[in-house]
Amino acid sequence: MGDVIVIQFATLDGVVSDPDGRAGTDHGGWAFRYGPGPVSDDKFRLGERMDHGVQLYGRRTWEHFAGLWPGRDGDWARLMNATPKRVATRAGVDVTAWSNSAAITGDAVAWAGEERTRRDVVVIGSLSLVHALARADLVDEYRLITFPTVAGAGERLFATGTHGDFRFTLVEPVGPTVLTVLRRAR
Repeated sequence: MGDVIVIQFATLDGVVSDPDGRAGTDHGGWAFRYGPGPVSDDKFRLGERMDHGVQLYGRRTWEHFAGLWPGRDGDWARLMNATPKRVATRAGVDVTAWSNSAAITGDAVAWAGEERTRRDVVVIGSLSLVHALARADLVDEYRLITFPTVAGAGERLFATGTHGDFRFTLVEPVGPTVLTVLRRAR
């Protein structure tokens, strides 16, 4: 049995949108103000969970990553490229753009609920998908890299009306950031 694991970069005030600034928002680009260190390699400590799991993306995040990861080298890039990837999309995607990718036909939330009975489902970015999974009470774990920045605006990890009880299982400095792992308290 697996877990649904959400990984996100976040600010102190919970903003997760536009960490790289590509959306052009006034608050964007906050993740790269500290250099590439906090956003490189396996800072989320996923390790073997990626070896035996599947990555789940929304279409826009997948398209962005499909333009970045196939050309990268290194241990983390090899793992990102080798891990099976599924894309929640109504519009379809060219799955040949990134190895081991396939579109999910049907309801992505139902797919994630069923898939976690077999293996870990790691959701990367994809905020609207994360919100839908949280509403369905399917998120078992959040792994957050929190930057010492207050964005003051932007979309937040926990949408209004989201509730749940979690316990801290890890809080660890990672350069100028902090890795926090929160598990669902059940």
